[in-house]
Amino acid sequence: MAKVTNETQTRVVTAGRALLAVSLCVLYLIPVVWMFSTAFKPRKAIISVPPQIFFTPTLEGFVGLFYKRSTLTPAQMEQYRQRTDLTWAEKVALEQGLAITRQSDYVGQLRNSLIIAGGSTVLAVVMGVLSAYAFSRFRIKGQADLEFFILSTRMLPPVVVTIPIFLMYRKLGLYDTHFGLIILYTVFNLSLSVWLLKGFIDEIPKEYEEAALIDGYSRLQAFWKIVLPQAITGIAATTVFCLIFAWNEYAFALMLTSNRARTAPPSIPSVIGTSGVDWAAIAAGSLLFLIPVAIVVFAMRRYLLRGITFGAIRQ
Repeated sequence: MAKVTNETQTRVVTAGRALLAVSLCVLYLIPVVWMFSTAFKPRKAIISVPPQIFFTPTLEGFVGLFYKRSTLTPAQMEQYRQRTDLTWAEKVALEQGLAITRQSDYVGQLRNSLIIAGGSTVLAVVMGVLSAYAFSRFRIKGQADLEFFILSTRMLPPVVVTIPIFLMYRKLGLYDTHFGLIILYTVFNLSLSVWLLKGFIDEIPKEYEEAALIDGYSRLQAFWKIVLPQAITGIAATTVFCLIFAWNEYAFALMLTSNRARTAPPSIPSVIGTSGVDWAAIAAGSLLFLIPVAIVVFAMRRYLLRGITFGAIRQ
């Protein structure tokens, strides 16, 4: 009887945890689902009160995101309707009484985000794994103080130093450059990278490297062939965290860029249509901005489950 009661309690607890997990997932996904639906809603459905759940999907938001448009007069609309060489984007714009004038800057801004976030993430992870290996394997004078100093740089809110960095970047010619933002994001991500990776490398037994050194490996060969493969889980997790910070960063991208190196985050909220804020275009831009990070996280999902590999190494 007691065994049956314990099994029932276990099932109830398991079901309760599963229900809680599903509820949290649904709660977290509501904004994403709402953003997805808004990206395909016509303008009338977006501003309607109460909100429309069911609607006819349209690509108005994506046309507003990728193209600049102007209002057509009735005579111009009649001329456009008689044309047979209209692209799909021009046809969608024509349904709103608009004409496409030129491409927007969104594609270039998304490319800037890829370059800056990708470059800073690679630099932060590479330098972080080398620094973490040095802190983990060698005795360094004042190591505790150095580690605390590195961590303390993460405690400072980035917006506090925006004005000094802005003035410095104007003097050095780094304002509105890819290189300037890559350096800045690398510096702010490096502390997180060092501390995360040091914890992973600390759990790799030193005896593996010592055995490799006895077999004739150099220190660099032992690091490359022994430590890195064992630390791949930590490297993947650190890469994701650094990429998310650099990808979503707003304050520096807004203050330290204007046109050439402007990234997507400060540009998406400022999308203006012919009659005010174009919410469909903003939702479409946010949706496309979400996809690259989602792909990276999905590709590294098997490395992000820290518990799968941690504890597998035994001295």
